[in-house]
Amino acid sequence: MRLFPSALSKTRMARSSKPRTSMAAPSTASPAPWRRRWLLLPALAVLIGLALLAMPAQRRHGTAAPGPIDTSAAPAARYVGAAACAACHQAETAAWQGSHHAVAMQPAGERTVLGRFDQTRFDDKDISATFFRKQGGYFVRTGDADGKPADFQIRYTFGVYPLQQYLVPFADGRMQTLPIAWDARPAARGGQRWFNLQAGQHVDRRDALHWTRLDQNWNFMCAGCHSTNLRRNYDAANDRYATTWTDTGVGCESCHGPGSNHLAWAAQAPGSGRSGTDKGLAIALDERGGVQWLHDAGNGQPRRSAPLAGHREIETCAVCHARGRGITDDPGPGGKLFDTHDPALLDAGLYFPDGQQQGEVYVYGSFLQSRMYAQGVSCSDCHEPHTLKLRAAGNALCGQCHAPARYDSTAHHLHAPGSAGAQCVACHMPARTYMQVDPRRDHSLRVPRPDLTLQYGVPNACNGCHADKSAAWAAAAIEQAHGAQRQGYQHFAGALAGARSGAPGTLQQLLALAGDTTSPDIARATAVAALGVYPGESTLPALRDAAANTDPLLRSAAMDALLSFPPQQRAALALPLAADDSLDVRVKAGRALATVPDPLLSVEQRALRERLFAAYVSSELSQAERPEAHFNLGSVYAERGATAQAQQEFRAALRLDPGFVPAYANFSDLYRSLGREDQAGAILDQGLRAVPDDATLLHLSGLQHIRAGDRTAALELLRKAALHAPDNARFTYVYAVALHSAGQPGAAIAVLEQALQRLPDAPDLLSGAATFEREAGHADQAGVYARRYAAVTADRAADR
Repeated sequence: MRLFPSALSKTRMARSSKPRTSMAAPSTASPAPWRRRWLLLPALAVLIGLALLAMPAQRRHGTAAPGPIDTSAAPAARYVGAAACAACHQAETAAWQGSHHAVAMQPAGERTVLGRFDQTRFDDKDISATFFRKQGGYFVRTGDADGKPADFQIRYTFGVYPLQQYLVPFADGRMQTLPIAWDARPAARGGQRWFNLQAGQHVDRRDALHWTRLDQNWNFMCAGCHSTNLRRNYDAANDRYATTWTDTGVGCESCHGPGSNHLAWAAQAPGSGRSGTDKGLAIALDERGGVQWLHDAGNGQPRRSAPLAGHREIETCAVCHARGRGITDDPGPGGKLFDTHDPALLDAGLYFPDGQQQGEVYVYGSFLQSRMYAQGVSCSDCHEPHTLKLRAAGNALCGQCHAPARYDSTAHHLHAPGSAGAQCVACHMPARTYMQVDPRRDHSLRVPRPDLTLQYGVPNACNGCHADKSAAWAAAAIEQAHGAQRQGYQHFAGALAGARSGAPGTLQQLLALAGDTTSPDIARATAVAALGVYPGESTLPALRDAAANTDPLLRSAAMDALLSFPPQQRAALALPLAADDSLDVRVKAGRALATVPDPLLSVEQRALRERLFAAYVSSELSQAERPEAHFNLGSVYAERGATAQAQQEFRAALRLDPGFVPAYANFSDLYRSLGREDQAGAILDQGLRAVPDDATLLHLSGLQHIRAGDRTAALELLRKAALHAPDNARFTYVYAVALHSAGQPGAAIAVLEQALQRLPDAPDLLSGAATFEREAGHADQAGVYARRYAAVTADRAADR
């Protein structure tokens, strides 16, 4: 599963940013876990020796787990490799061998390497390299971990089209991905060249994005989705890998699961009374069997001949075709995504507020928003699963279900027949380009909404082609052709936009979306998670409903939101999920319960809390090579008062990544909470040496200098923090307060006024401006700010 843009292609992001909560003021009071979603994580498994957690006796939600129908006597399935499948499944094997799955990763050789290794020299301002052959091998000469030129052998290719990347092995078992890739497109389309995937990001050797470092590591970031049965075999004590796999590329068992029991079933003589109605398959991908799509004669809309009973196929594909976080050591697939992964929601940076793809999100989160998903469409309705090709060309693909006479017409698509604009995908699946050369279509299959561009600044399909026209022009054209009420299936942009900006009325919008059964569950789950900003009585019913929902996305989101609620409320909602059907939900329940104090729990509940917390710890340790995991553990240990363990985890995070800002922030905060200000300051100084311009560290260091009585140094540090993070209202507010305290009220007001032009609904800025204007004798202007403050905080005030 892809947690963030592939490590090989990601856009650079602030390493101190923190989804769903702010790192502005780290605290030991229930921070949400660090879930930075820019890691391409393999699927993993936690061995929890607790029947309650590993195999709940009673499924609390949803249907029974998918999988074999009759395997009570079957041994545990083993991986056997794609070659073992070929003898019986010749047609499927032939189809697969020509697919991108089969060549997702290959040993470097004459038939697999596409790039020019003929002493070709590549240079840009950030990186230089020479590609050459030597003794039959493929080599690159470029800067090593210290920036010194060195020769490295290419061991594997990675992908084939529209680009190919290359893997370099290191002595500690790591393989690292070069940032310079080969553009495999034809020369006429700008291809047949080397190019830098990190162009313009100015990545130096100290950055975790440097090709020799953490975030370009194949073992963790890429391998699980480019190989079959990937076992990272990370040795945390020695920081080494002994990674293994069954098939180099994405083979049969990447989708069908381990095949040994199927081979055993097939080996039985025909007519011998073969046992096992599931044929020994680990995952029965049979949800389309005997099903047809029918046209409703009345409205022309398609409908499935039988309802889709489960989502094994989609959740199997989502192991790799989704953004999310691995939560176990089992690479999957298992046909049940939430037992191995924590999928991403419609978070800022990943999706626009209307749900359109923004970051490199792949397919799953977009498709979950679609009416097609809601009606039972699955991946293989459109894609042939072995060749990966579409089942029909052009509009004929959509015409399988949608009546062409109605939809493939100028009256519907408003373009000349056969033109590019007349293609269904042009309007309903607009593409966004990633990795510079790789356009990928948005699978939310939405109707064009240029009116939302006018309201929220989101892109729209019309202006994607008609760039010379305005969004108002496009909105008028759509309204004239299809009516003013053409909202489509996704009508949640206002709530999610409000959650991101803090606009007045957001709480009611989020509550409405959370309870709206006509909206996609992933949008509802995003609203539920956002309710964590409003930890009051009015939000609890929505969290209770989400925690009891049949969709694990909603139950998982409820546990995320619950972290900001008081312990008694956390206990009431999280304890009933101890036997949840999905490991993801149980793990998050363990996090929510981790710091509930003993007096609020019975003896039995305390024991259950500790078992669930053990599941949470095991889940984090399944990602032990990542600083995020140790940061999460350090933070929760600090909350539990386990100071020594918290220090150990924060140090582990910083050993893995000396530039990992959240660990410095919370480590310093831990020392501050213990009254050890000197050590708190030393940690922040260490962080600023590693990441000199990081706004969070500058801000915290400024606060530390204020506590130490050095107001001059503090003021400069707070100024720099506000400068480097202009959209962080808290940093600007604290800087303004420092200016005011230093006898510069005019400068303080000017700073707040300037920030309010960017962040008009920021409560801290409005409160500060009202206070400072009133003290300056400007009653009218103070009243304006006070009224604005009251409007934007009404949601929170109502809950007090």
